[in-house]
Amino acid sequence: MTRGRTHGVAVTRHVEALLTVETPGEGFTDLTREVAAFLAEAGADTGMAHLFCRHTSAALVIQENADPDVRTDLLTALRGLAPEGSGWVHDLEGPDDMPAHVRTMLTDSALAIPVRAGRLRLGTWQAIYLVEHRTRPHQREVVLCYCGSGAR
Repeated sequence: MTRGRTHGVAVTRHVEALLTVETPGEGFTDLTREVAAFLAEAGADTGMAHLFCRHTSAALVIQENADPDVRTDLLTALRGLAPEGSGWVHDLEGPDDMPAHVRTMLTDSALAIPVRAGRLRLGTWQAIYLVEHRTRPHQREVVLCYCGSGAR
């Protein structure tokens, strides 16, 4: 294991905002720019960005942003793991309802991403996505929080 320099940060600010996302239906919506804009507006320096999706049939993921085929293949995999028409008992909102809940359980509803010098510490090919697991468009809410020091 290679270790870098450690940095202690006194939490001097906590900023929260609500991001509303219009999804086109099943698929990935890139939120990276919106989260970066939130950090700039929050005056972030060094700390943590926390994101929380307020829904049980949509999720947050960090995934590759270079080749859109990766996202296509991920949707194919999720459909295979929790397909429609598999005898689900819960179908109050349609045949995609229960598969969407299972797919959310397999992905995640929250992310924590380090921030340094006001920038997300994502890898070269990483982006933040909201994954809509339902087939029709929805309006989704993501709570954005920044905890850390303010800009110098």
